[in-house]
Amino acid sequence: MPGRPLRILVVDDDPAMVGAINALVGTEGHQVITAYDGLTAVRRFREEHPDLVLLDLAMPGPDGFTVAGQIRSAGSAPIIVVSGESSEAAKVKALGIGADDYLVKPFGRAELLARIAAVMRRVDRTEASDLGGPVSFAGIALDPGRHEARVGDALLTLTPTEYRLLETLARAGGALVPHLRLARAGWPAEHDPDLLWLKPHLARLRAKLDEVGGPAIVAVRGVGYRVEDASAE
Repeated sequence: MPGRPLRILVVDDDPAMVGAINALVGTEGHQVITAYDGLTAVRRFREEHPDLVLLDLAMPGPDGFTVAGQIRSAGSAPIIVVSGESSEAAKVKALGIGADDYLVKPFGRAELLARIAAVMRRVDRTEASDLGGPVSFAGIALDPGRHEARVGDALLTLTPTEYRLLETLARAGGALVPHLRLARAGWPAEHDPDLLWLKPHLARLRAKLDEVGGPAIVAVRGVGYRVEDASAE
């Protein structure tokens, strides 16, 4: 069943691929915004404020990795990388820069629409936030109703996945959160989330907390993660 109509920024230097994606998502009522190079992609993202980005990695000018980083710094709209590159290294790098999913070319209509629906369900669930009311721990304050996370007076700019991960860790109150539980919280629409996704997203989350003097996210090798409350020492 189609979800709400989306405004989707499609970034690919192949007009045939852009046309094919346009035709596929158009059947669900989605509107496509196009960009054929990296510079145009970032400009159109800032101007058009799309709900979702479908991003190729190989293109003229800044490549997809650079574009993903610039888009992520400009907003929190989900990014699905759509690439012919199938190596694990490329997937991990893209996720580390801020992509929310990775789809390898060639792909079918059903898979593309399923990936889009899954990513947007994550966004909608974050906005609805069924985890409970506001929470405060180790200097982190989260307001699910407003989808805001702060450290002191500093407002954190988080992706939906980063917000879910931070909320799960904060609600644990310093207790260890096992890898699988954290992955399921970060990617609630996935039946079997890949634990490899955790490391790059948590690295970005750590960096954002560090920038504003927030608490550390500590890894317990082979087990999980926890938030370290320095004030309790």
